[in-house]
Amino acid sequence: MNGILIEDVSRKFGSFQAVDRVNLEIKRGSLVALLGPSGSGKSTLLRLIAGLETPDSGRILLGERDVTQKSVRSRGIGFVFQHYALFKHMTVRQNIAFGLELRKANKAKVRQRVEELLDLVQLQGLGDRYPSQLSGGQRQRVALARTLAVDPQVLLLDEPFGALDAKVRKELRASLRHLHERIDVTTIFVTHDQEEAMELADEIVVINKGRVEQVGTPAEIYDNPATPFVMSFVGPVNVLPSTAGIFHRQGFESPNSHIFLRPHDVLIQTKPEETSAPARINRIVHLGWEVEVELSLKDGQEVTAYLTREHLDQLQLQSQQRVYIKPRKAKAFSQPLEPLQIARASA
Repeated sequence: MNGILIEDVSRKFGSFQAVDRVNLEIKRGSLVALLGPSGSGKSTLLRLIAGLETPDSGRILLGERDVTQKSVRSRGIGFVFQHYALFKHMTVRQNIAFGLELRKANKAKVRQRVEELLDLVQLQGLGDRYPSQLSGGQRQRVALARTLAVDPQVLLLDEPFGALDAKVRKELRASLRHLHERIDVTTIFVTHDQEEAMELADEIVVINKGRVEQVGTPAEIYDNPATPFVMSFVGPVNVLPSTAGIFHRQGFESPNSHIFLRPHDVLIQTKPEETSAPARINRIVHLGWEVEVELSLKDGQEVTAYLTREHLDQLQLQSQQRVYIKPRKAKAFSQPLEPLQIARASA
């Protein structure tokens, strides 16, 4: 199988354009994140790949096969939902074996495969428990093992960790990455969590309003965003007019552009330079190893900066202190900003 090819695919629900002329190629064996806000079309695109929805136009190829009008069963795809969908009256072993038994597989091979999967998803010794006796993270591992039991060519996960707490999500992300490295399955997962996408994926597909904004590695998406939406959605950012004092003599001369500046690219100094701008510290927030500094420029613009605790101690910064700031690196966009982008940027 040569991967997945999506050609000019669209899907509309009434007057709502959920997926709008999407073209996308997903390499065989890759781990890909579909990343976007609620309502962006990422889950609909996943369901179109699975065969749970049929496109209004365009086509979908799995390897050399055009599966656009094919049934879910004929596609060889495994689907893991957010809410597990385990059989409550079955043990962990019985849940994992279910798909194999439907196919009337050899009983000895079923037992062997179930034990292999229990080991793969780190549930050794829990095979005789029922779902109600497991934690949320363990139930999600069972759902994953049950899907893998039938050897799908493609594994699709729709917000797989969304119902779990932060600590468990972190653990399961590491487990999924490790699992993917051990199995030869093209994996696509939907998420609105940028950290999850950055940590897990080989490639990220950023989706907004049913369209693909950018495709790239986590580093490419973060360091070289193609659009204002991508830069504002993937990672924290300050959005300022090019006329803001911090950009004095920085080469951003277009009066119609907005400058996107990552908080860790804001350099704080205690002494003025020719290219720095005066600012006042409003608040210092300790975030563990990192410190968030909220500042106001002379013209009233607000800027957020990130620095390490060590750097904070070196500068001996305090609330209401007068300092001087300048950008290390920034990016200008002339496109108009949308309300979502502004909200995300200032969050």
